[in-house]
Amino acid sequence: MALSRRAFVRTVGINGALAAMVAGRGSEALAGLVPGARQPAAQGSAGPSPIFLDSNENPYGPCTASLDAIRGAFGEAGRYPHNFVDLTAALAKLHGVQPENILLGSGSGEILRMAVLAFTTPGRPLVQGLPTFESPARDAELAGAPVVNVPVDAGLKLDLGAMAEKAAGAGLVFLCNPNNPTGTVHGADAVSGFVHRVLKSSPTTCILVDEAYHDYVEDPAYRTALPLALENPQVVLARTFSKVYGLAGIRVGYAVGHADTMKAMSRFRIPNNVNVLAAAAAIAALPQAAHVARQVALNREARDFTRRAFEAAGYPVILPCANFLMVDVRRDAKAFQDACKEQGVLVGRPFPPLTSYSRVSMGTPDEMRRAMDIIKRVLG
Repeated sequence: MALSRRAFVRTVGINGALAAMVAGRGSEALAGLVPGARQPAAQGSAGPSPIFLDSNENPYGPCTASLDAIRGAFGEAGRYPHNFVDLTAALAKLHGVQPENILLGSGSGEILRMAVLAFTTPGRPLVQGLPTFESPARDAELAGAPVVNVPVDAGLKLDLGAMAEKAAGAGLVFLCNPNNPTGTVHGADAVSGFVHRVLKSSPTTCILVDEAYHDYVEDPAYRTALPLALENPQVVLARTFSKVYGLAGIRVGYAVGHADTMKAMSRFRIPNNVNVLAAAAAIAALPQAAHVARQVALNREARDFTRRAFEAAGYPVILPCANFLMVDVRRDAKAFQDACKEQGVLVGRPFPPLTSYSRVSMGTPDEMRRAMDIIKRVLG
């Protein structure tokens, strides 16, 4: 059973709840992408809490089993992490692979960072869509590796043909599928063909497939790229517990791939990157198939309502395949974001070059009803 935010606070205590919310819900603001976007209200201040629709989080938070596991692991907090071995084994069993095919990260963000540092150099660039999730580009720039941006197509999909043409000599190609922020997805045949084309012309290039939103996809043409990652050492799959499992605040992600590829990436791993509470929560979450199905259903309900509300107001939405949607609000995205924030609704930051598009994450159905009333007023 999912917990409301208030129930979560009662369960883990106010300090634990605040820590989780700052670490998870403030991730983009803390990264400097939305300066001041989530500054907390003064203690005891009046007024409703903002509706957080800006960071693609699961508004229901962790399942009960994960919260129980966190409480049960408090006694291990004085010891350095050790149960990450158990989490690795659990993930290997889930995916039918060996433990050496799994690499853990502090959220999938660390997985992406390890891949960038392992495979890009000043002479071997990162190739990615534009817009897409920005972390790999930021890491590449810090490492001195060039970034080659390939604009999305007219349907807001990653332009796989153009990306493949730019991939010759690249160190890493980042394929976010479904893509954040556009919410569009490529089917299994398209992804397989893309991988074949890239590696035919550039056999030493690594392709990182980020499936952070895998569980939300309902497109029948879509399938995980896991088989590609297992059969080809140049392909890496990234997953996270931040989305459907609701564990964004405690940071657990992982990669699946060839053992030698995982070893190459692990050279850049932060030691003790998955703490004992995070590992316990993730292990407990994995068997909760009914909880995952419920989260997917709740997300679908909120997403369908929100899409219909935008379309009824005259703002068509690209069919979304994740826990957010991208809509052309036909005005400056930053001005729209600021106007919504003034009314207590936090939506996604601008994503150039789509300067008139806004990304809206899914909250609970009640949050989306209240948010859409405000958004429609902002849109006039």
